[in-house]
Amino acid sequence: MPARVIAIAVDCADAERLAAFWREALAYPEPRRWRDADGVEYVELDGDPPLVFQPVPEAKAGKNRLHLDLAPAEGDQYVEVERLIGLGATVLSDEERHPWVVLADPEGNEFCVLPRR
Repeated sequence: MPARVIAIAVDCADAERLAAFWREALAYPEPRRWRDADGVEYVELDGDPPLVFQPVPEAKAGKNRLHLDLAPAEGDQYVEVERLIGLGATVLSDEERHPWVVLADPEGNEFCVLPRR
């Protein structure tokens, strides 16, 4: 039987701050928190897909090897980009030849915003 994705884990410096950004960005419900056997506290956003923010001591280095692609549920792509900037995202790339805008969350993790589908 094949495996299935149960969550996307995001390494971060500040799990609370990053979870708050993504909660607002994706309109997810209030997070839940839990600790592992070593006492590390995780912040989990239950949504589709679930996101788990795990604090790590290392800083982000280099480009993400995995990223999220977002599209507005309704409305215009650039209205959504502006909303995300208002939440703390920054624009990394917006090239006319591509249909996506590359943004970074408050900890520098890249993600794309595409037109509504």
